[in-house]
Amino acid sequence: VLSEQFSVVARYAGGHNAGHTVIINGNRFVLQLVPCGIFRKGCRGVIGNGVVLDPIAFLKEVEELRKTGVKVDGNNLFISNRAQVILPYHRMMELASENAPGRVKIGTTSRGIGPTYEDKMGRRGLRVIDLLDLKLLKTHIENACREKNMIAHALFNSEPIDADKMYAEYAEAARQVAPFVADTAVLLNRAIADGEAVMFEGAQATMLDIDHGTYPFVTSSSTTAGGAATGTGVPPTAIRNVIGVTKAYCTRVGGGPFPTEINNGIGDKLRERGNEFGAVTGRPRRCGWMDLPLLRYSNMINGCSWLVVTKLDVLDELAEIPVCTGYKLNGKKIDEIPAEAAALEKVECIYTKLPGWKKSTDSITEWERLPKKAQEYLQFLEKENGAKIGMISTGPDREQTIFMEDFAAEMSIQPVMAVRRK
Repeated sequence: VLSEQFSVVARYAGGHNAGHTVIINGNRFVLQLVPCGIFRKGCRGVIGNGVVLDPIAFLKEVEELRKTGVKVDGNNLFISNRAQVILPYHRMMELASENAPGRVKIGTTSRGIGPTYEDKMGRRGLRVIDLLDLKLLKTHIENACREKNMIAHALFNSEPIDADKMYAEYAEAARQVAPFVADTAVLLNRAIADGEAVMFEGAQATMLDIDHGTYPFVTSSSTTAGGAATGTGVPPTAIRNVIGVTKAYCTRVGGGPFPTEINNGIGDKLRERGNEFGAVTGRPRRCGWMDLPLLRYSNMINGCSWLVVTKLDVLDELAEIPVCTGYKLNGKKIDEIPAEAAALEKVECIYTKLPGWKKSTDSITEWERLPKKAQEYLQFLEKENGAKIGMISTGPDREQTIFMEDFAAEMSIQPVMAVRRK
């Protein structure tokens, strides 16, 4: 929705493990690597250096978009030459590790994201610029396969990967990816210097951040606002606004603490009404009530100046809507989010129960038309969370959106970064 106001939209973290669903005039698109601005004429998309790129998955996504008539080429989509490359042995290592006896299951997508970031930090990775050097690519694949096959067989009894077959496949992928490759840090900084509006598109959520999330039940990248600078090469001072994105309730995929989780028929109903199934894996999401302690924590970590509330319409049929306003741990009220996942599992939620509106908010695009109780619910969230609500979605299509006047005015002229909190 916001991409209409911007000349450039840049992804800065994660890979094809998280899907961003965009619905335009009833047509559903699931983006995994390509930034959402690709649907806007004149808008350029950037896949930054903080992203891990599976070339095969990228080319497949581009092909699917082209089949629907979306223009995607080296003139409107750019991949950082410094982004790390996901290779088949990364997927092999992740799948084997996740299923190993005695290991705590994180609930990964088994797309090779974590092992790729491991190789990056261990200075063993292959960057996109290296992918294009076929001699270097061949040597890297031969050496890496020798090492990874030995480790995977010794620890997990996994079948070996054929280095020659991998090289043939990825040499061809390199040829097709080459037109998209650029020094995107230079591109982005020039755009900002020229006064263009730039949006940095986050992936996943604050509570999945490698440093600030519910460790170890997290992803392997910096999903918060801080990751936008390191993941694109744009200085932090260039980012003037940070927008937090939250649903009107909470969801989580996979394992990990979830204080407000609803373990009854209401949770099932929210999942059904909100179509809460992973856009990439199809896994059912766990559903819960709005968690203000986590929302305030997210706003603090990211420095959110605005908040977008999505899926308000999912709550339309509820007579009562509990909102978590605080925690107790071992019978005592606490003011901070426990760093230990085990402690967060044990917290007791303090709830304020708000009346539901029992009326449809579907497709409403004006604040004044919202039911009074829906307005009061949003006003309560705004008062308690620490950031102003600037935008509200009342349906899956991007046209089903309420823009608050002061937010719309400000966003039309300033670079902005959007981060998610699920």
